[in-house]
Amino acid sequence: MIKQIFRLGFFVTTSLLTVHAYAFQTESSQQDTITAPSDWFLRDPETDHIQGLSVEKVYGTLLKGKPSKTVLVAVIDSGIDINHEDLKDIIWVNEDEIPGNGIDDDKNGYIDDVNGWNFIGGKNGNVNEDTYEVTREYARLKPKYENADEKKLSKKDKVEYDYWKTVQAKYDRDFEFNKTQYEQYNQQYELYRNALGTIDFCDSLLEASLGKPVRKSSLTSVNATNDTIRFAKETLSKVLENVDGDILVSEFIDELKGYIGQLEEGVDHYRVAVEYGYSLTFNSRTVVGDDPKNLTEKNYGNNDVKGPDARHGTHVAGIIGANRKNTIGIKGIADNVRIMSVRAVPNGDERDKDIANAIIYATDNGAKVINMSFGKAFSPNKELVDKAVKYAESKGVLLVHAAGNDGEDTDVESNYPNRKFLKGGEAKTWLEIGASSWGADENFVGSFSNYGKKSVDLFSPGVQIYSTTPENTYEELQGTSMASPAAAGVAAIIFSYFPDLTAAQVKDVLRESTRKFDGLKVTKPGSQDKVPFSQLSSTGGLVNAYEAVKFAASLKGKPAGK
Repeated sequence: MIKQIFRLGFFVTTSLLTVHAYAFQTESSQQDTITAPSDWFLRDPETDHIQGLSVEKVYGTLLKGKPSKTVLVAVIDSGIDINHEDLKDIIWVNEDEIPGNGIDDDKNGYIDDVNGWNFIGGKNGNVNEDTYEVTREYARLKPKYENADEKKLSKKDKVEYDYWKTVQAKYDRDFEFNKTQYEQYNQQYELYRNALGTIDFCDSLLEASLGKPVRKSSLTSVNATNDTIRFAKETLSKVLENVDGDILVSEFIDELKGYIGQLEEGVDHYRVAVEYGYSLTFNSRTVVGDDPKNLTEKNYGNNDVKGPDARHGTHVAGIIGANRKNTIGIKGIADNVRIMSVRAVPNGDERDKDIANAIIYATDNGAKVINMSFGKAFSPNKELVDKAVKYAESKGVLLVHAAGNDGEDTDVESNYPNRKFLKGGEAKTWLEIGASSWGADENFVGSFSNYGKKSVDLFSPGVQIYSTTPENTYEELQGTSMASPAAAGVAAIIFSYFPDLTAAQVKDVLRESTRKFDGLKVTKPGSQDKVPFSQLSSTGGLVNAYEAVKFAASLKGKPAGK
């Protein structure tokens, strides 16, 4: 296949489209762009020579023939396709609720919450896009402080004013960056899309002329009988002149289509950011119908646990527990789980009120593990989330959270939610997860992953993870959003086969059993510096199912009964 992607510039005349092409060589972003086996994260380092979780190994050895108990894992996310072929049999069902009767049968305040709940939906639909927290804080504080005289502020207001200046600087910087990126991506997208049409036309024309698929080498044999044929020959010759090997033009077109698809994703990402994320006028809560200022409000939302865009949440759910007993799709990590969908994460920043209610809902309905693959830089109502986290902790729930994808040290940079309470202390049943890749070399840590010697507990597979996506599809995604459910899946295994262990013990099991890599130096995310892998998390290790089960067996917890 093509090793280079070409940037194409176009000049249009009334009679003919002339293409000028010049080549540039793209660089792979470390190991992130190299292919690996689709199930690499399930594999064993010793047997398969790949830094997976040893999931298949532990089921074939230590857990073979052992009884287990079903564990409920809540996924607070963008929504889950509960009818996916590889998930439908492991989706949680609220047995106390009669589907579709419009009655709150179990009297928990949520009508027809059969498979979970949606805190970002309302009577007339669902939230998809939303603003970022920095935007909401900017809009809240701007009227008070934009033209304020700092010298005349009270001591109390001075503290908030300093916070406003931080918010203002980040908003201005990030909005301008995203606006510029949107314009550049859109320009490149249109450029390449037009190029594709021209190249496709030239290929079809010359294939008809030659009577066979066009190769780079066959261009010399094209007899330019008219200006159109001559244009097609010259265009393709120019486009392919820097491509190694005797490539088919159709292969080049396929590669170009893939690159255009990536550009289109970039255009959409930055468009949403500009039009919604940083919008000072957009208000998503008109859909929900709640009172955003009423932080104690609970019984809002709807029971649509899939929502308009369940790609992210469906992918997360599959990593944790995609059906291991069928012969289709993929195998998840945990073999005896039920997945509860709690929708609270839009295409934008989640709101503290929704996250607090989501944690409480999951806890009240029996979740032993809550996966949280989301995060943001500001948390204006953190005390609300802290209260929910404390409640979950008191009920024996393990909270597993993605460290974030900014390539930052979260010992220094804020990332919410987190284990630290605003009023002091921290959650004892919280795990913070960074993302790893499959090879134990300098590219072992995902180039995007946040890290922190104090704030991150351990690393887990999060690069090129193949999992479930809506409408019975499967896709490869990467991020700490994938690493967190991988760790949550291992935690679910421990809860399932060692049900007498507490959440705090299961947390310790995962931490104490991590695999270490003595002397391994990796590229620190966000830089080109090489640092010891052991310095990027408090354990300095990588989660592993086999080692975790072995460690759990050494504790006092008894194996599960039938």
